[in-house]
Amino acid sequence: MSHALLAGISRTTEPQSMLRRFLALDAVVTGANGAAYAVASAPLGELLGVDAGLLLELGLLLVVFAGFVGFLASRARPAVGAVKVVVDINAVWVVLSVVALGVWLSPTTVGMVWIPAQAAVVAAFVALQWSALRAAAATR
Repeated sequence: MSHALLAGISRTTEPQSMLRRFLALDAVVTGANGAAYAVASAPLGELLGVDAGLLLELGLLLVVFAGFVGFLASRARPAVGAVKVVVDINAVWVVLSVVALGVWLSPTTVGMVWIPAQAAVVAAFVALQWSALRAAAATR
């Protein structure tokens, strides 16, 4: 991804700021998603066709993960290794979301739309965070 495109999306040309903004956005979106799964696991489970217990567990995990990502976003220079862990976890989430559709889950029509849509959002975080991390590394 070009530096100009990243700068346009993040509204800054400073690679560390780009990275921090993408991490912060990830933390907010993931935290909101996790909170919704945890608080409303039964109705969302019915809507999506996913077990409420699974949604509750995923929601709690997502809230914890969002806290970690938010912590990284609050650092002036997020640790490279920790950011790589975030990118890797997000990439695994994308793959497991897609695999789950064909192997483990029997979602409703809404679930068949929601699961790939949220995987696409997380895939975008992977691309943005990885690109910003590379840009930040190039300036060190």
